Amino acid sequence: MSLPEIYQQFTEGMKATTLWEYVAVFTGIASVWFSRIENILVYPVGIVNTVIYIVISIEGQLLGEATVNFYYTVMSIYGWLLWMKKDTAQHQVVNIEFSDKRWWVYQIIFFAVFYLAIFFPLTYLKQSFAPGAIPWADAFASATAFTAMWLMTKKKVESWYWWLATNITSIPLYFVKQYVFTSVYYVVLFFMAIFGLLEWMKRARANTIVKK
Repeated sequence: MSLPEIYQQFTEGMKATTLWEYVAVFTGIASVWFSRIENILVYPVGIVNTVIYIVISIEGQLLGEATVNFYYTVMSIYGWLLWMKKDTAQHQVVNIEFSDKRWWVYQIIFFAVFYLAIFFPLTYLKQSFAPGAIPWADAFASATAFTAMWLMTKKKVESWYWWLATNITSIPLYFVKQYVFTSVYYVVLFFMAIFGLLEWMKRARANTIVKK
């Protein structure tokens, strides 16, 4: 695709952007901002974003992304409760920390299982029900997002690496599906994830010093 064609698709896509897509994008950006500063509002604001994107993704035959956003919604409820949980001394039970070797193994296995579980059904559905699906891209974006969201509920620094992978994949994925504003949204999320990673690394180091 040439630059003029990309520009034309971009301008046409922006004109076709619905109000609900705008709401989804801005609540998504706000949710990532709250997660970066470890604010509990990440979850209620994020739920608004994910519910809207379930509908948008189904309409665009992005079945993997629809599944991801349903998962986000469920995990947002779980994360909301987990982040609010405190011990008898009123200290937070879950704190930002780095993954040890055991947690690295967990997240790699977690990603691999979900990638395969999403890729093969989408490959089948593409042939009969969803010709617009892109199995490998949908599966990769979905599996990385599943992993990132799970790790975020546990406040693992490495969740941001998985978010970066999700964002990189989602930028072209939504662009070719004519959701141009959402594609731009993932560009913004990519850079926000970099700052989120740096912030959580700093907080994890501070928590490690406190424990010592």
